[in-house]
Amino acid sequence: MSISDKTKKIIDEADRYGAHNYHPLPVVLCRGEGVWVWDVDGKKYLDCLSAYSAVNQGHCHPRIVKALVEQSSKFSLSSRAFHNDQMGSFLKAICEFSGFEKALPMNSGAEAVETAIKALRKWGYLKKGVAAEQAEIIVCSNNFHGRTVSIVSFSSEEGYREGFGPFTPGFKIISYNDLQAFEEAITKNTVAFLLEPIQGEAGILIPDKGYLKGVQQICKKNNVMLAVDEIQTGLGRTGRDFCFQHELSENPDVLILGKAISGGLYPVSVMLASEEILGVFKPGQHGSTFGGNPLGSRVAAEALAVIKDEKLSQRAAQLGEGFIAKLKTISSSHVEEVRGLGLMIAIEIKKSSGPARPFCEKLQALGVLAKETHGQSIRLAPPLVIKQEELDWLFEQIKSVL
Repeated sequence: MSISDKTKKIIDEADRYGAHNYHPLPVVLCRGEGVWVWDVDGKKYLDCLSAYSAVNQGHCHPRIVKALVEQSSKFSLSSRAFHNDQMGSFLKAICEFSGFEKALPMNSGAEAVETAIKALRKWGYLKKGVAAEQAEIIVCSNNFHGRTVSIVSFSSEEGYREGFGPFTPGFKIISYNDLQAFEEAITKNTVAFLLEPIQGEAGILIPDKGYLKGVQQICKKNNVMLAVDEIQTGLGRTGRDFCFQHELSENPDVLILGKAISGGLYPVSVMLASEEILGVFKPGQHGSTFGGNPLGSRVAAEALAVIKDEKLSQRAAQLGEGFIAKLKTISSSHVEEVRGLGLMIAIEIKKSSGPARPFCEKLQALGVLAKETHGQSIRLAPPLVIKQEELDWLFEQIKSVL
């Protein structure tokens, strides 16, 4: 794909001075508004990645931008050495929105997952009576929960682990979407089961109906905490406020959120749980300089209000159902399967047609930014503010490429 001298100069600069830990499409973005982004050459694209669902509210949502600007000029950071006037109202808002008793704010999704791991282990020792240093957390193959050493310790993707050992012990990997494997893996030392309700990075893998309900029942029977990572699936993406609500009538024990909780304008994440679980932390045992800061709290509170006020979960459900059905009508020798829930969708490319990346490059040439995942899947996750006519246009571009 030919690129301009301007684009090439910027990419070359990033390659020269940056680590090569990503392989992005050859486009340099400089502006975003709603579902649209523009590159440095002025070309306009429909964003079908939404920064991995961090901008469910759309790029630079005016309400969230206003909150960011107002708060940044007033007070940005105090650290948790002192109280600030924004954190409490944000925590109240997210607890009331989700139905959890307590929340612990952090910055990145990986930090929130690490927070959950620490809390669940400590709960196991203090509340369940697991012997010291013996706590186990069960996870699923093909999981993606972040990039820290502890998190890649329980990844089944060798590319995430190679060269980064020695790894953190205390995790057991089982097959996803397999209730029998989960039940058989539980021991007296099992404190939690950590999973994604849809595996996003693995290619939008959706478990069988009844899987999450069965998992919750097994957890209750064995006094094992159910921790659900909704960093990608949460906050409207799948057509409900949280993906687990498609199946569970009762909250899991732990909910982990990030990405869209701040609308893409500031890194914010949160672990939500009961007083029994989050009460295990005492002063000095866990923290973050930036976690719960006034700027992040104000931005996240407004981003959450936008999701509610603009009914983005309902929009995702309505628009996603129609869009998925329409994608399934495309007759193409390249397509193995179309799967998705809400506006979290994957088009699986047959291995006989080669990898998915060339299809993404052709979409880019037509003004659509999508990204392959796990080689064969084209991930489609536009901002939830997308209009029907924009989805119709997107469909035509996808159809022409396939």
